[in-house]
Parts: sequence; structure tokens; C-alpha cells
Amino acid sequence: MAKKSRAYIWQFVIGFGFLSGIWTAIGIDPEEVILNLLGTVAGSILQDPTIRQIFIVLPTLLFLFSVYSAYKKGRILGLVAVVVAYLAGLSVLVSLGTTIFLLLLAIFIGYLATTWRRR
Repeated sequence: MAKKSRAYIWQFVIGFGFLSGIWTAIGIDPEEVILNLLGTVAGSILQDPTIRQIFIVLPTLLFLFSVYSAYKKGRILGLVAVVVAYLAGLSVLVSLGTTIFLLLLAIFIGYLATTWRRR
């Protein structure tokens, strides 16, 4: 597996897609928890309402940046791999067989996306 393919699969397919799906299935959003904590601490130190507004908009900006980065490195096929990995993460509490199948499919699609992208 090429170095770029391995990095794309770990960073976007597994990290962004699969783990996001698992967190959604469990019902916890670690990014939201961390940003709320940081926002509360920053808001108590700095009494500026702009700080709170930044922490409200920040999750959306991070999400859009992640989607843009996944698209830039894998194009449409890469985004399909991320969505399939997300579905695999969502199904982790329902069916282990479906999860494994979808995750392997997402990894394969992610590999194809980065391989075809380099040509």
C-alpha cells in the first residue's frame, strides 16, 4: 500500500469516517465536549462575547475543513469511502459482520481513490 493511500485511509476513512460513526452511534461527540469545555474556560477568563461566538462556529468550520481535505486528497470516490466508513461506524452496535464488511469496503474504496487520484 502506497504511503499516500495509507495516510488517507488512516486519517480520513478510519479517523474521520469510522470513528465519527462510532461516536454518533454511542451518542457522544468528543469534539463538542472538548470545545464546550474550552469555550467555558475561555469565556470565564475573557469576558468578550466574541470568544463564545467563535466556539459556536468552530465545530462547523472544522467539519467543513475536514470534508474539504478529504475531497482534495480523494475526490468524490474518497468522500464515498468516508461515508461508507461512517455507516460502518454507525452499524457497530447493531451488527459486527456488517461493520466489518462496510469498513473493509471503505478501506478498499479509499485505496482506489488515492491510487486513481495520483494517475
